[in-house]
Amino acid sequence: MKLAVVGGGSTYTPELIDGFARLRDELPISEIVLVDPDERRLALVSAMASRMLRRAGHPAVVSTAATVDQGAAGAQAVLLQLRVGGQAARNVDETLPPACGCVGQETTGAGGLAKALRTVPVVLDIAERVAKVAPDAWIVDFTNPVGIVTRALLQAGHRAIGLCNVAIGFQRRFAAHLGVAPERVSLGHVGLNHLTWERSVHVDGRDVLPELLADHGEEIAADIGLPAPLIRRLGVVPSYYLRYFYEHDAVVAEQLGKPSRAAEVAALEESLLRMYADPAVDTKPELLASRGGAFYSEAAVALIASLAGDRGDVQVVNLRNDGTLPFLPDDAVIEVPARVGSSGATALPVDPVEPLYAGLIAHVTAYEALALEAALHGGADRVADALLAHPLVGQASLSADLAARLVTANRAFLPWAGDGAVPA
Repeated sequence: MKLAVVGGGSTYTPELIDGFARLRDELPISEIVLVDPDERRLALVSAMASRMLRRAGHPAVVSTAATVDQGAAGAQAVLLQLRVGGQAARNVDETLPPACGCVGQETTGAGGLAKALRTVPVVLDIAERVAKVAPDAWIVDFTNPVGIVTRALLQAGHRAIGLCNVAIGFQRRFAAHLGVAPERVSLGHVGLNHLTWERSVHVDGRDVLPELLADHGEEIAADIGLPAPLIRRLGVVPSYYLRYFYEHDAVVAEQLGKPSRAAEVAALEESLLRMYADPAVDTKPELLASRGGAFYSEAAVALIASLAGDRGDVQVVNLRNDGTLPFLPDDAVIEVPARVGSSGATALPVDPVEPLYAGLIAHVTAYEALALEAALHGGADRVADALLAHPLVGQASLSADLAARLVTANRAFLPWAGDGAVPA
């Protein structure tokens, strides 16, 4: 199998390579093409990847390409893990909104909208190129905001599935708490990307969530940054992204008092690149664990193996709603367990969602539809409308002010904003 990784110059790529090496029997890969326009990163990361595979005795060849047209040709799967604007743009996403009293986060709220505006057009261009040189390839999107980006890809008719590491992370942590193998744990995971709740945790068919919360509630609460009494009262485990909603004002106060995560990651990346430049380094550095994205490689391997091998197993992915959550439109993209095979993913039935969660899911889904419109068609008014619809913003004067600030800050990445013109 030939696999292309767009954004292959990321400092995170060795984590992906480590997973491919460890899980070679699950997903036999003969060629990995790292695609990235950054020549320095691409050279350092590809050399590191080759050394890692050689050390592991993996036969795959690592090659590089500066363009998608070259790198994706003939690939069976294409992974997207790009960041338009790099950590500098992320820093704006994380610092501009708090200055206006809103959460600053790269995938949620105003920062997430800015990232979508920069990212959706680029990803759609990539997908069109993939369709020409690898028409049968599956596009696996790990690029945030995954829900909006995947919706854009599916709306344009591409063979795409969105992937996030939140569910597999919970599965692994819960398995550790329970002292069982991860494959014995299945989750009642429901919601949208970065807006999900675990409503059940089954081990060998039995729901053990009540005892998990009773025995490990404090540890779980610490992991997700929410009070233990809250999750015990709810009887579910919210994603740690729910902290931006449930503890909004406290999060903003914290963000105003410390450096952004983007600043931390930028420094971390330079340290990692220095390590990758050392020809003696041929294993994943421990420092990489601080980069984020835990278990992504395992999730990616499992998804691609099921798509290629028609395994029909159940995995948590991002896919079209198509009636799964009846209170959402069919073209919404949801994140739920699905059966995955060569024809794609089919969501499993979901028990009726409680109003406490359904209301927020519907609210954010409406925002995502407006965010996608803004990303596809541009216009400061569309940006303001999306912010007005977002539950973390939702005020007219604030939405207009934030929209103007976001457009100005991201003008270099928004062709429609280059001359100040607003398209109809």
